Amino acid sequence: MPLVSMKEILRDARRDGYAIAAFNPVNYVSMKAMVRAAEELDAPVIIQTSVKTVVYWGHQTLANWMQELAGPSPVPVALHLDHCKDLSMIRKCIEYGWTSVMIDASSFRFEENLRLSKEVLEMATPVGVGVEAELGEIAGVEEEIKLADEDATLVKPDTAVEFCLQLGNQLAAFAPAIGTAHGVYKGQPEVAFDRLEEMYNRIDIPFALHGGTGLSEEIIQRCIKLGCSKVNISTQLKHVFVNGFLNYRTQHPKDYEPLKYIDAQYKALYSVFAGKIQQFGGGGKSRTTAEPGA
Repeated sequence: MPLVSMKEILRDARRDGYAIAAFNPVNYVSMKAMVRAAEELDAPVIIQTSVKTVVYWGHQTLANWMQELAGPSPVPVALHLDHCKDLSMIRKCIEYGWTSVMIDASSFRFEENLRLSKEVLEMATPVGVGVEAELGEIAGVEEEIKLADEDATLVKPDTAVEFCLQLGNQLAAFAPAIGTAHGVYKGQPEVAFDRLEEMYNRIDIPFALHGGTGLSEEIIQRCIKLGCSKVNISTQLKHVFVNGFLNYRTQHPKDYEPLKYIDAQYKALYSVFAGKIQQFGGGGKSRTTAEPGA
């Protein structure tokens, strides 16, 4: 089916108590593995490109890959732009067929974050493109920008409620900073479940859980039960992508057939994607009646 907005599939996930896996691709092979794993498990999936990935491959190339993969697919596939601060980049992705975008203005003051988020909603909503916005600052490394743990800012529930209300509750996903972090954890994070639960009871918008790599099963499942309907996985995929190649090289040091290395990467990635989809409860949750741009 044509690419869909993540807004409708995330609403389904929030309502029914599961989460949709959101994976950051590196190239065509990783995108293909994401879609094929979702098809095998009859699950919706969100393929979210980082800004640097878009810059590297180009808008048209990524859009063509996704249209080729999602067009004949029976499961809902959303093409999402992850963590973007540049409105011109967001506008161009919308023009090239991205069905969801994230405006990350979390480093700005509340009023400026709100203004920029409203501007993105105004350009995206009329064309059926979903919008994710973030409040509070999540620690770790994202788009080559590092935020130390001590500089991270947890979101306050009252402020989160006001933010979402000011945006007319039109967000496809709301990403609150609750103590998780991008990158590799040195230990298990202290997730502010009390704040998450209060927001869950007061905000009827699916939450996006950033920093999903390395979280314990207990933390992930508890977050899903408290409205985290989108779980982001990026860092783990980078490791699997590189190690898939290196492991094949170690096992077959005299093999110089490139396609075998690529296939090894594909299989390693596919296994992770399938496992995460099942872990988050997305298996069997395909909404085959989802409309493009819903």
